[in-house]
Amino acid sequence: MIHQISLYAGAGLTLALLLRKLHTRLQLSRAKHPSLAGHSRMARRFAALIPWYEYEETQFFRADGAPEEIAVARRTGFMQLAADHAQRFSHTAHLTNDVESGISDLQFTSHYRVPFQFSRLTRQHLRAGAFAAESHGTTVTDLDGNEFYDLTGAYGVNVLGYDFYKECIERGVEQVRKLGPVLGAYHPIVADNVERLRRISGLDEVSFHMSGTEAVMQAVRLARYHTGRSHVVRFCGAYHGWWGDVQPGVGNPIAARETYTLNDMSEQALRVLATRRDIACVLVNPLQALHPNANAPGDSTLIDSARTTNFDRAAYTRWLQRLREVCTRRGIVLIFDEVFVGFRIARGGAQEYFNVRADMVTYGKTLGGGLPVGVVCGRADLMKRFREDRPADICFARGTFNSHPYVMGAMNEFLQRFDTPAIRDLYLNLDELWNSRAHHLNSRLEAAGLPVRVSNFSSIWTVWYTQPSRYNWMFQFYLRAAGLALSWVGSGRFIFSLNYTDADFDAVCERIVTAAQAMQHDGWWWHHPSLTNRSIRRQIRNEILRALFARWTGLHVGGGRISSRLLKKYFQQPAVPGHGQPGEIVRS
Repeated sequence: MIHQISLYAGAGLTLALLLRKLHTRLQLSRAKHPSLAGHSRMARRFAALIPWYEYEETQFFRADGAPEEIAVARRTGFMQLAADHAQRFSHTAHLTNDVESGISDLQFTSHYRVPFQFSRLTRQHLRAGAFAAESHGTTVTDLDGNEFYDLTGAYGVNVLGYDFYKECIERGVEQVRKLGPVLGAYHPIVADNVERLRRISGLDEVSFHMSGTEAVMQAVRLARYHTGRSHVVRFCGAYHGWWGDVQPGVGNPIAARETYTLNDMSEQALRVLATRRDIACVLVNPLQALHPNANAPGDSTLIDSARTTNFDRAAYTRWLQRLREVCTRRGIVLIFDEVFVGFRIARGGAQEYFNVRADMVTYGKTLGGGLPVGVVCGRADLMKRFREDRPADICFARGTFNSHPYVMGAMNEFLQRFDTPAIRDLYLNLDELWNSRAHHLNSRLEAAGLPVRVSNFSSIWTVWYTQPSRYNWMFQFYLRAAGLALSWVGSGRFIFSLNYTDADFDAVCERIVTAAQAMQHDGWWWHHPSLTNRSIRRQIRNEILRALFARWTGLHVGGGRISSRLLKKYFQQPAVPGHGQPGEIVRS
């Protein structure tokens, strides 16, 4: 009898443990965003299955099933744009072509400026130059002498204008010239940098690194060291550098085993944080406030018009406050990754902007005064890299070029000038200024009947589109022809520097409207009522199935082409009835 009771008790305990584990697992699953971006391992598997294919030239201009006269207008506009590029950007494009085979970064960015189905023909005719000759104020000039208003923001570095950073570098180098590139010993200027950063961050200690990615790596490592816990929480879509643990999905060849990717602004995510015992830290990239749970918008994935933004300062502030509360209660380290937004949205960064204090903050980009840098600021108890009572138990982090004198000199110039009245004035009513500018541009676009709008988080902007289209990615080339410099992600991200005057901005507005009118004139935004974002995605799904079918069955025609006639009985999905067969011919 006692033996049976013991068996029942053991079985009951085992069942209880299994149910608890199942409950915990289900709770974690519910806290993930339902998109592929919220399920990193599934996203990596799915990405590995997508076959390469492309549209033949005829279908390139009729992927949405447009009538022949629209396809002719598009082809004419495309070739005129190509001729304009060839004439105006020849030297820049020629050098880019010459070096591309030796620079892997260029090979990557040139292939991923537009959706892959359109990539070959676009690269053949609309090559984007990768070289610039000079910068001044709010403009950059290419090798052919073309001047562009700069909307790249130098990947976020350029907050205060290129001339500002040139002066920071020149004066910073002059300050440390006598010491030169001595590494290991600190230049005395480091002491001033530390004090200024402590005041700005409101935190106790500082460590210097060579990039934002390195700074995030160190912050996470310290959080794990001091909490004794293994896992880092990041939120769906957020970018924290290319280190494996914070980039667990597509782009990382191996799975990140100790990372939880949770749904941003979610009650279920807070429940996970409140109950799990293995979470060392939570990483927040405040830029996600512009597009919660979405990856950084790029034109390579602009297959339809589903790109959206949803910046709500009050709602995101409430979210961060609740996140702060649960992290404090559970002993979880809250890390603000301000590599991008630090010094851009407010003088005190996201901590000041949202009025929420972090345990650690990472900085980079602009803080180096134009030179490479990464910085971690944190509480004293979290920054310590050794234990007094266990001398062999350390948290190692070093770097040959950390605190390089030239970087420290440029940083010091940046920080000193950051405190001047002229720079302080730039931050007065900053949101109101950029919100009014976005409203002004949207009013002009709407009045002109153009299917384009912008959304902004201060001086960081995203372009979105008001009607379904397969060709929104073409807008980047019209913008470039109009004299606007974009980064390789295209219309997904405009990054203005704070030195843009009203006259500068009016000139940019004029060029954006002109570019949109030209694109509309050339037929790219033709629209049939039955063309929806859903029908576009369904069409692409069927094209992928065609290409997979061809790969698995070997149904190819000479030259590697897949004939839709051979597959017609298996797949038949025109996007717009009566207007051709979108995606009918593909090459794989």
